[in-house]
Amino acid sequence: MHLRFVLRKSVVAAGFMVALGFFTLATAADSGQPQSFELRVYSTKSAEQQQRIQDYWQHAAVPAYNRLGCQPVGVFTEVQDSATNKIYVFIPHTSAETFAAAPAKLAADAEFQKSAADFLNAPKTNPAYENFQTSLLVAFDGMKHLNLPPADKKPNVFELRTYVSPSETKGLNKIHMFESGEIDVMKAVGLAPIFYGRTLSGPVMPSLVYMTCGEDMEAHKKHWAGFSSAPVWKKLQADPQFKDNMTTAIKVILKRTAASQL
Repeated sequence: MHLRFVLRKSVVAAGFMVALGFFTLATAADSGQPQSFELRVYSTKSAEQQQRIQDYWQHAAVPAYNRLGCQPVGVFTEVQDSATNKIYVFIPHTSAETFAAAPAKLAADAEFQKSAADFLNAPKTNPAYENFQTSLLVAFDGMKHLNLPPADKKPNVFELRTYVSPSETKGLNKIHMFESGEIDVMKAVGLAPIFYGRTLSGPVMPSLVYMTCGEDMEAHKKHWAGFSSAPVWKKLQADPQFKDNMTTAIKVILKRTAASQL
C-alpha cells in the first residue's frame, strides 16, 4: 500500500512538472519576451547511430527538457533515408538565460542521468554519433513564440531554411523584410510557419533560420507557389531597400521522428 501511494505521488508530481512547463512558456508569451531556440544537428554514419540518437531523445532527453519547461521539443530527420542522415533537434527556451542554465540542470537530474547513461557515456570505439553542431536563435519580433503545426492538416513535411546574409546589417534588413509582410503572407497561403529565429551563435553567421510545414510535398509546393505569386511578396521583392540582403539559402526537407513533440 505504501509503495502504491509513493508511485501515485510520483505520477502526480511528474504531471505537475509538465503542466508547470506549459505555464512557464505561457507566461513568457504573455510577457511579450521573444523565445530563444536551440537548433542541434547531429551527423551520423549509420542507421544504428540514427536510432540511438532518436531513442536517447525520445526516452531521456525530451522528458528531461520537458521537466525544465522546454516544450514542445522537435526531433526530425531528412526525408530520404541514408546511412548519413542528420538528426535535427529543436528545443524552445523562454530566454537565452534558460538555455545557458540547461546543462547544469540536466547534470543534476538523476532520472535523466540514469536513462541517458549509455548514450552520454558511449565509448570512442562505438560512438553514438559523429558530432553535432548547435545554434542559439532568438525569435523575431514579428513572431515572438513558436507556433504549433496545424492539427487539422496533420503535417508530415517540414522544411528548414537557413538564409545567409553578406553582413550583419544586411541580415537585420532581411529580418525586417520578413516582418514587413513576408511572415503574414506565409501564414495566409498555408505554409504554417513554426518558428523564425535570428542566429545569435552558430556555425553559419550572419543568418536566420525558420521552419514551415505541410501535409505532404505536393501540398507544400502549392503553398510555396501561392507565396511566390502573392502581390505583397512581389512588392517586397521589388523594393530597393531590401536588395541584396541574402547570399545563400540552405533548404532541408525533414520528417518527424517518434521522439518529436512537433
